[in-house]
Amino acid sequence: MDVSIVIPLYNEEESLPELHDWIVRVMNQEGLSYEIIFVDDGSKDDSWKVIESLREKDSNVKAIKFQRNYGKSAALQKGFEVAQGNVVITMDADLQDSPDEIPELYKMITENGYDMVSGWKKKRYDPLSKTIPTKLYNWAARKITGIYLHDFNCGLKAYKKEVVKSIEIYGDMHRYIPALAKYAGFTNIGEKVVQHQARKYGVTKFGLNRFLNGPLDLLSVAFIGKFSKKPMHFFGAFGVLMFLIGFSFAFYLGIDKLFFNKTGVRIAERAEFYLALTAMILGVQFFLAGFLAELIGRSSSQRNVYLIEKTIDVKK
Repeated sequence: MDVSIVIPLYNEEESLPELHDWIVRVMNQEGLSYEIIFVDDGSKDDSWKVIESLREKDSNVKAIKFQRNYGKSAALQKGFEVAQGNVVITMDADLQDSPDEIPELYKMITENGYDMVSGWKKKRYDPLSKTIPTKLYNWAARKITGIYLHDFNCGLKAYKKEVVKSIEIYGDMHRYIPALAKYAGFTNIGEKVVQHQARKYGVTKFGLNRFLNGPLDLLSVAFIGKFSKKPMHFFGAFGVLMFLIGFSFAFYLGIDKLFFNKTGVRIAERAEFYLALTAMILGVQFFLAGFLAELIGRSSSQRNVYLIEKTIDVKK
């Protein structure tokens, strides 16, 4: 199979028929074999009924319905697990991503050799309250991850099959799939300017919490990429440094008391002593945190579990 198109959705009943027909038209024009994988993230409207009706007229439609809302990352993860195409395309269900971009994205993977191609909505139809924070977020993501993309959070992306089978997305990590791919060893990451369409139906599903969660997740991704397999290198090194600073300061205070300030105040009465003691205690705690993280990391293999209510013709 040439292409798997993974579409996470939540309460998008109005846009699904139009999106499906648009994708089918493009795929038929290009002569590509394909599957459309809808992942219903616990929708409360009639999205699932619409998907069932689409399946009745198109055998290429496959679908998963979560028992409750888990978030976009969970939906993408499940879609990636069942995708069979050599190239996997992700896009949002709200018609803001254009299926007309799929053929060129497909060629960039199969002909130009990219591991992953991320869309860049250079011209956006969003209010300033969304575009300005997005620019700041993308700037920070570029600096921290070392991946120079203009639009990390664009839903329209293309991947080699091996990429999506090698990464695990959870929480809100869908914003940082390029970084996860890089840390998994897929470093040939490209970018393509794509058309951004104004929302036609419904309302956005992301609230103000994304402005807090985004930066926190960015720090998590940066830490995971560098220290997930070796947490002792971070906590242990910081702990040893703190302990040495505290011990050196305490040693200095002892030498000062014994040889230079014999008649002065006692060590325990000096504020510097408690700073040194605090530094040593923090150093030991950081070292133990790194040690415990190593033990947990080596023994833990539990994956996230998402309760699936219904499926349509999906296989792992």
